[in-house]
Amino acid sequence: MATGVPLFAVLIDYLLGMVMWTLIGRFGMGLFLPETSSFFFNRFFVRVTDPLIKRFEPITPAFLVRPLVPLYVAWFFYMARFYVLPWLLGYSVMGMLSFPLEGQIAQGLNRIRHVLTGG
Repeated sequence: MATGVPLFAVLIDYLLGMVMWTLIGRFGMGLFLPETSSFFFNRFFVRVTDPLIKRFEPITPAFLVRPLVPLYVAWFFYMARFYVLPWLLGYSVMGMLSFPLEGQIAQGLNRIRHVLTGG
């Protein structure tokens, strides 16, 4: 866990990170499948992210092609995680939280790699 960062900040970052990565997942699925695809992962990404995309419609540029909209909305969550959250917590250096969600995932993958390789 991130040391020196309040638990509520880590939980907020985890929530924002999951939303951001779900939007990125929808964008990725959209590269290969239409929005109306019956593939269960695609249906999940569309169902979960549609309310967010609708909420961001007023600030989404009209010239943006439809498949890029989830990536555009994910960018706002990235900016909130990297700039707004540390600023609200009073850190003098932007990006101070260093993305605890991704750090935990990287540590878990590293542990799995050590177990699989025996090193």
